[in-house]
Amino acid sequence: MAELAVVARRYMASYALFNQALADRLGLHPTDLQCLNLLTLEPGPVTTGRIAELTGLTTGSATRLVDRLERAGYVVRARDAGDRRLVLVAPVPERVAEVARVWERVGSGWFALFDDLDDRELALFVEHMRRTTEYGAEQAARLRAGEPVPVGTGDREAVAGQAE
Repeated sequence: MAELAVVARRYMASYALFNQALADRLGLHPTDLQCLNLLTLEPGPVTTGRIAELTGLTTGSATRLVDRLERAGYVVRARDAGDRRLVLVAPVPERVAEVARVWERVGSGWFALFDDLDDRELALFVEHMRRTTEYGAEQAARLRAGEPVPVGTGDREAVAGQAE
């Protein structure tokens, strides 16, 4: 388990550094790049409040993030046709396509890392990624809510800073 912990920490650090380098290449802040990624996963335009929910930012910080993305030409704001009080934020398809092209050039090597996996191994990896994504989202929500941080695994649900 100690080796797993070290590998996991290196993986997360590596991803953070990759995200920073990609954001730098695109002239964006890393948080802005991740927000743009999240926006492309939404079924349609969203409010700045929804962006705050997706990113865990305050509404004021989310507004500044949208301002930066809009100035850089990655998103547009428009009034909701059904409720003119709402302002919706949508990614600009051409700019998202530019990001996708950069990602394809840089990230395609990652997909090649899976070429030697059979269907069972690939399914295991995909399931691991799904579970990791869900767990990360749950833990981010707990941290933002100020909940105690659990330590250990399995049935041991001790809380950091509290006696077992």
